[in-house]
Amino acid sequence: MGRKGERGHLKRKPAPKLWPIHRKEAVWTVMSKPGPHSLSRSLPLALVVRDILGFAKTGKEAKKIISNGNILVDSKVRRDERFLVGMMDVISIDETKKSYRLLPSPKGLFLHPIDADEATFKLFRIEDKTVVKGDRTDLTFHDGTSMLIEEDNTFTTGKVEYHTLDVVKLSIPGRELLGHTKLLVGAPAIVIGGKNMGTYGIISTIEKQADKKRRDLLVTLKDINGQQFQTILDFVFVLGAVESSISLPEVD
Repeated sequence: MGRKGERGHLKRKPAPKLWPIHRKEAVWTVMSKPGPHSLSRSLPLALVVRDILGFAKTGKEAKKIISNGNILVDSKVRRDERFLVGMMDVISIDETKKSYRLLPSPKGLFLHPIDADEATFKLFRIEDKTVVKGDRTDLTFHDGTSMLIEEDNTFTTGKVEYHTLDVVKLSIPGRELLGHTKLLVGAPAIVIGGKNMGTYGIISTIEKQADKKRRDLLVTLKDINGQQFQTILDFVFVLGAVESSISLPEVD
């Protein structure tokens, strides 16, 4: 008889490349549960507590810390050590009063320390949108959550148009709409996939080609050193209209 149910274990060697773990240090690593993020762009909470923060030496110790309610993700207590945390998620440690934002880097995912004010909001990229009854728009975000946008929530007298790959700023955990940034030339952005993953820059040009899917269009960005590089639109995460609304690690 074939296997039934989800796989309960995972070896380190085939684990996602973004996971910051030693591949030959041990055989097994933490197997995550299906969650808000895809496995290839997220980390199990136990891996964060044990391998990145170093609060535990074993998976058993990490499980105990998490089950005690000491770890918050997006200002909500998470007690499952296999819960997936992904890009832009805010991880707060109750006892130390420290907060981090999970960001991409050239070597994988890492925790960027943030202050208490920045820990009160999160950026969400719009992956899909649907117009529903009552002329309202249902936005689906990169972390699997969604939000119904009412006309009264707009910032102008006219109707705000939301497009896929735009970014909205929401408070956490209340999810109040704090801002909306369009994917346009001149906006600061971070690359979340491909060979330039983790690179920050200003969008210089966006390719226009009618016979190409929008997500596959080429985007040219310029980094802080003035060097230009290209990626596809699907790998671009806008951080603000003119300046980044989140703090970023210093780049040499």
